[in-house]
Amino acid sequence: MLAATNLEVVYDDVMLVLRGVSLEVPQGRIVALLGANGAGKSTLLRAISGLLDMHGGEVSRGAITLDGEPIHHLDPSRIAALGIKQVMEGRRIFTELTVEENLRVGGHVKPRSLKVNLDRTYQLFPVLADRRRKIAGYLSGGEQQMLAIGRALMSDPRYLLMDEPSLGLAPMVVQQIRDVIVDINAAGTTVLLVEQNAAMALAIAEHGYVLENGAMVMDKPAADLLADGDVREFYLGLGAEGASRSFRDVKHYRRRKRWLS
Repeated sequence: MLAATNLEVVYDDVMLVLRGVSLEVPQGRIVALLGANGAGKSTLLRAISGLLDMHGGEVSRGAITLDGEPIHHLDPSRIAALGIKQVMEGRRIFTELTVEENLRVGGHVKPRSLKVNLDRTYQLFPVLADRRRKIAGYLSGGEQQMLAIGRALMSDPRYLLMDEPSLGLAPMVVQQIRDVIVDINAAGTTVLLVEQNAAMALAIAEHGYVLENGAMVMDKPAADLLADGDVREFYLGLGAEGASRSFRDVKHYRRRKRWLS
């Protein structure tokens, strides 16, 4: 199990971004993490991946553990070697390399499994196989996101941390990404999914968390979060009867979130 316990993260020795955050990601599950912009979701993923230092952050209290062993003191390469990989927000592909070169970069951790993992990635994303020799910078936004996910999968991770994989994508592509996440999980990879598309995330997750202002404010099975009135209004834009609410109504609701009052 991957877990964070009473985690506090500080940036530049001054700014407290995460405040006593606890989260559990059991092996084999999809866990969703919801929250507005600036809530601290990406910071939590960086803390797990060991990437805080390059952003001026550090774990000041609490622990991150994998199978009961602390990992928050390890460097990113060691954490990756333990089977934790992150798909960052914004894709972060190598735009001047070809599709296959990008994938091979992701496979350097397990060179002996390179061909097997490459074939598996092409099976998940046939469009990448068709474009394997194309320069990655010329791919569409959806194809670049598929490439970013595929590159992370090239190391055959135990845990895949996904930061806003549907951001800025067309609805049809979002559906494709959703289906791939389900397939990845069915093949044995555990997924921690950070998403503002709450409906998509909670539809495929078994458990969900809501992070607001650096603190966990909800921790429930995904089905219970989908049925929760506050979550439906704030994250799904739905009223009590399930009808869509206007932007004005939702904006007003965001100023009076009941769980923070």
